[in-house]
Amino acid sequence: MAYLPGQSGYGKRLRKASGLVAHMIRLLAADTSLWNDDVWVVDSTPVECGRSRQTARRSALAGWAQYGYCASHSRYFWGLRLHLLCTLGGLPVAFALTGAKADEREILLAMLQQVPDLVAARPGQTVIGDRNYYGRAFEQALADRGLVLLRPARKGEPERAGARLFKPLRQVVESVNQTFKGQLDLERHGGRTPAGVVIRVLARILALTTAIWHNDKTGQSINDP
Repeated sequence: MAYLPGQSGYGKRLRKASGLVAHMIRLLAADTSLWNDDVWVVDSTPVECGRSRQTARRSALAGWAQYGYCASHSRYFWGLRLHLLCTLGGLPVAFALTGAKADEREILLAMLQQVPDLVAARPGQTVIGDRNYYGRAFEQALADRGLVLLRPARKGEPERAGARLFKPLRQVVESVNQTFKGQLDLERHGGRTPAGVVIRVLARILALTTAIWHNDKTGQSINDP
């Protein structure tokens, strides 16, 4: 008779499978026509892990989870940030889960370092980010990898190239973040430990990637649920 693990056993197996889930995300993503898009969009979104002061003190996530600020909702939160690099079709290319105060520029460079083969195969790839992705050294680091950064001008800067494209293209990653939160309940992940949060976030990225893969293979719009 087949063995069916209980809830606790299933959770343990799932947490141990994080590497396998991440591998499957990459395999499915690479098997779509969107994988070869020559434009990427980068952003981060809050992953709240608790609201009470007691939770912040006693949680196993303390030390990783931090207090951060969510500009889109004009509020502070305690938790993590999901950093996402995706195509214009919303397909995840690279991702990272960090403390709420992590520098988005440093995380993007670290994400790119994790996929050197992908970056090396795409000289001239365009990356679109918001105003937080700035700095001469940062832009030079991207240029050294053969990447072209497009972002809105910061206060005091002259208008930058591609300014008219930012708003419509930035809406892509905002739509992806909304899918994570609205349809995939990212903010209700229920993780209480680092391993628990990681696998729950990975499962949602896998779900999104699988849906895009399915629509791509069946000729449906990538925007279909």
